Amino acid sequence: MKLLASNEVRPDISLVYLMNEDSDINILSLTKTEQTYVHDCLQLKKKLIRIHQYYRWIFILVVDKDRSKNETAEKLRREASNIADFLKEERIKDLQLLNVIGEHFYSIAFAEGFLLSQYIFDKYLTKKENKNEYSFETITLVNYPNDNDLTVLNNLCEAVYFTRNLINEPSNVLNSLYLADTARELAYQLNLQITVFYKSDIEALNMGGLLAVNRGSVDPPVFIRIEYKPQQFKNENPIVLVGKGITFDSGGLNIKPGDSMDGMKSDMSGAAAVLGILKAAATNKLPMHIIGLIPATDNRPGFNAFAPGDIIRMMDGSTVEMLNSDAEGRMILADALHYAKQFNPLLVVDVATLTGSASAAVGRNATVAFVKTSDDVYTKLEEAAFETWERIVRFPLWDDYADMLKSKIADRKNIGNRHAGAITAAKFLEHFTNYPWIHLDIAGPAYLPEKDSYRGVGGTGVTVRMLYRFLEKL
Repeated sequence: MKLLASNEVRPDISLVYLMNEDSDINILSLTKTEQTYVHDCLQLKKKLIRIHQYYRWIFILVVDKDRSKNETAEKLRREASNIADFLKEERIKDLQLLNVIGEHFYSIAFAEGFLLSQYIFDKYLTKKENKNEYSFETITLVNYPNDNDLTVLNNLCEAVYFTRNLINEPSNVLNSLYLADTARELAYQLNLQITVFYKSDIEALNMGGLLAVNRGSVDPPVFIRIEYKPQQFKNENPIVLVGKGITFDSGGLNIKPGDSMDGMKSDMSGAAAVLGILKAAATNKLPMHIIGLIPATDNRPGFNAFAPGDIIRMMDGSTVEMLNSDAEGRMILADALHYAKQFNPLLVVDVATLTGSASAAVGRNATVAFVKTSDDVYTKLEEAAFETWERIVRFPLWDDYADMLKSKIADRKNIGNRHAGAITAAKFLEHFTNYPWIHLDIAGPAYLPEKDSYRGVGGTGVTVRMLYRFLEKL
């Protein structure tokens, strides 16, 4: 699908007209009867007006002045998805957008929602009638002043597609080695530096957390270090992104009950997001030095699986009393966070489907954020989150929560009690950091069992757009 710019409206292509209540509708090629119809709809406060002109459709979208800019942008993304669904039913493959409001931010929001709504994962459908043979071809922004914005948006949406594809791959295809091969292929395509550490390398690094989680698996663990370092970059110290790469989470010996295992192929959504962000940064030539770190394994109850009561020596030399094998994500992230210390990073951001507690607290509509950095940096992150509508809710990192992790026989436990699970998980990770740090628990919005507008069904690619925008702000 192509995202284009043009200086004129073509009379033979369906059109979305973006306006407010006092915009001039005479700019459109409407009959007097159609103008009267539009006027009557506006009097009734309708926000979406649809006209069939036989050879094309015209959609008139009225922007609500009472909403905030970010809320309006999100509404436009969702309306774009609705229009895309309608056009698909009509088998229409081209669309134009004419924005007379003057806020080009809104044009980009509409185009973003439209592009992201086109995603579908039908790789394993074998029957022709089940395949999605319809594909949209072009969306043209009329009188949009900056072609580069369209290139950036197109590259960013492709990065989200890439991330969603990885998340939606079944675990009998996407294991740790597949993830490493995908990262290597991405690095080759985009001229990124990459090192893949295999089991013997991980043992040499003393990554006890990653090795412990892997003990129940038939597949070996990997640790991926992938780096984007353009010739010119603005950050003297690198930004480090850490992504949780549990390719399937059964819960281990603390096996998940009932349908709680459904969708657990998505437990590597953080790893997929890190690769997606690096793809977006490299294709858009973002002037930032970024390092991605991905510890990867599955979590299974086989072989010599780690068991409640085991004492695990982590990469930093500290010991952990493992009391729940379903709290495995923090074990592999801890080693990666310790590894990141060697880079003297400007900031480390880890992304993980870490706790059901985060999902229970904020649902699928937001990400839980924990922050150990300056207020200025957090403000930029929050702005990026609301601009992309991948919203965040900040939770505390108060020291007394660490008391819940105290162990009588090791330096700490890997879980607290049944309260404040997302917070105690973050406090566990915090121990392994000595630099500015942000932890994003994406357990709620990372994977959706039902379609949600342009976010689709299955893997959403959440944080790719938000963290890319955040990096732009930095």
